[in-house]
Amino acid sequence: MTSAHDNQQGPPDQLGPATIGQLVAHAAEAYGDREALADGEVRWTFARLGEEVSAAARAALAHGVRHGDRVAVWAPNSRQWITAVLGAVSVGAVLVPLNTRYKAAEAADIVRRSGARLLFTARGFLGCDYDALLLNSGEDLGQLSGTVVLRDDGEPAPGPAAPGGPETPGGSGGPGPSHGPTLAYDAYLAAGRAVTDAELAARTRAVGPDDLADILFTSGTTGRPKGVMTTHGQTLRVFAEWSRLVTLRQGDRYLLVNPFFHTFGYKAGILACLLRGVTMLPEPVYDTDRILRRMAAESVSVLMGPPTVFHGLIHHPERDRHRLTALRLAGTGAATVPTELVREIREVLGAPAVFTAYGLTESAGVVTVCPTDADAWTIAHTVGLPLPGTELRIVDPAGEPLPTGEPGEVVVRGYHVMRGYLDDPEATAQAIDADGWLHTGDVGVLDDRGFLAITDRIKDMYVVGGFNAYPAEVENVLRGHPDVADIAVVGAPDDRLGEVGVAFVVPAADTEPDPEELTAWTRERLANFKVPRRYHLLPELPRNAGGKILKGELRRTARKGGLGT
Repeated sequence: MTSAHDNQQGPPDQLGPATIGQLVAHAAEAYGDREALADGEVRWTFARLGEEVSAAARAALAHGVRHGDRVAVWAPNSRQWITAVLGAVSVGAVLVPLNTRYKAAEAADIVRRSGARLLFTARGFLGCDYDALLLNSGEDLGQLSGTVVLRDDGEPAPGPAAPGGPETPGGSGGPGPSHGPTLAYDAYLAAGRAVTDAELAARTRAVGPDDLADILFTSGTTGRPKGVMTTHGQTLRVFAEWSRLVTLRQGDRYLLVNPFFHTFGYKAGILACLLRGVTMLPEPVYDTDRILRRMAAESVSVLMGPPTVFHGLIHHPERDRHRLTALRLAGTGAATVPTELVREIREVLGAPAVFTAYGLTESAGVVTVCPTDADAWTIAHTVGLPLPGTELRIVDPAGEPLPTGEPGEVVVRGYHVMRGYLDDPEATAQAIDADGWLHTGDVGVLDDRGFLAITDRIKDMYVVGGFNAYPAEVENVLRGHPDVADIAVVGAPDDRLGEVGVAFVVPAADTEPDPEELTAWTRERLANFKVPRRYHLLPELPRNAGGKILKGELRRTARKGGLGT
């Protein structure tokens, strides 16, 4: 059955900026002296933000960033992240964000495969110096020719080549000049002063709506990250619609707790704020104590995040001591959302407008949005209506549409579908069929209103505190442990994180794997959110006649609990 709602919640916005560079200029002109950003003691208007982004764009040109060059960023949320990225993308660079929880090998793999020439990074975040971790890793960094430290919140990392000034060949303790110099952000910006207005204008004009804006890497069922390519025009059209549907409006104050390396943080955060004249309040990490204080002090009106964010606020013992009366809009999803949580967001936190949504990186982040005024059951049990101007179907394994109420694979078609996977035409052809339908790998059902409910995941992905985890990647790591003969990982519900990983382990001969040791092994090799929280030891994994692991059976077992760590 096809569902296409072109008039969801009113007509679409009028034609606006066609590129991200045009968006920055539009916001500076349209919202001018309104507050655009508050980061620590720094407060900028939209006009000032536009000037800061222009300075970063000049710097990108001064450092040789060409149209189409890939620029990676491995750093937490900050104003420097915003200006550096928007500046580079404004003059034609293609953004490649890296998860701040990655280990050095994971980050290096994406830097190398994307062909990134410049890397923006940070020092001192959660005790990490990302430039040192990467440059000292011994990993092949491909075409990387320079690193810029956006923010240094700690002491320089120890090493034989600790920085003695704004520029250090090879970085702090790095492998030498083969990967170019490491610059402080101020030094990076200073070089841009030599770039003329005419040069900047020419490069900005050369960027078009069909040019690539970003490549976001997302792991597939094989565990190998794939680079999703999306254009300027797609991104802006999707988030102009999304911003309108969720009722984001001029004057809102939006606490940006979702990480900028994710579509939700960057596009539904930074770009949406520029589109609608909303004040950005970036947070590098989610800490409930700090969030409560800042929400009260900054009169936060918009908060979005996975259920764990709202669960933490609602149940915080000192919540009543903080004035949260400005909160009006709350967005959640990316995991199971209890009906009671929706009611508590409205009644306890006092946010009348609540929504859930569904999307994937391959759809520019959005497929459906549930109206903010829907009843609590609908918000919790569905993900709403398709994005205006797009199509959605539920199909059987042969690709034939199914009737209302019948479960099947969710497929979507429209302007929001990715341009493809980077350097992977085979995977692209598997994801997008000859008629342009993107096969999501998710199982869903449409009700008689056209609302979509997601009931299962064909691809077995699960979501831990808002982060996507893919069993195959975790399984590949655990198979390398000498005590593991076979392994299967599934997601299971968790009150705090939405879902967590549960591993089913077949021990190697004459061994008894220790859960704590398996956890340490995995944590050394993967980001922490990917590490299983529980383990079951089994003599063998359940399989069907064809030898395929029966993960449905394992999920049922996982819900009952297992051997903990």
